[in-house]
Amino acid sequence: MEPAVTRLETMFQKAESDLDYIQHRLEFEIMKSLPDNPAAEENPLALLEEISVVKSRYKALCTQLEKVSLEQRESMNGIRAALEGTMKIIQTLQQRADLQVVFSCH
Repeated sequence: MEPAVTRLETMFQKAESDLDYIQHRLEFEIMKSLPDNPAAEENPLALLEEISVVKSRYKALCTQLEKVSLEQRESMNGIRAALEGTMKIIQTLQQRADLQVVFSCH
């Protein structure tokens, strides 16, 4: 599952980078073609502020994704440790009971 998380992180980083580029390019183009005192409803710069809101939401999602990824790794480590402990207990019980059952974990 970690490769999927890594791909998501990469996608979010690329989306953030793309939004930064779009925002700067739009600001430049708008400033170049905008009259000196546009009416508020005609001001496309207000739309650019929405891009900033979207970017902050992406950053929040990236932060959440990092937390989920960390928690997933910690959970997997806990599961592995519990499984290893269980396997040791089973091996000890087998030896004490003189059983020849073989368990295999891959």
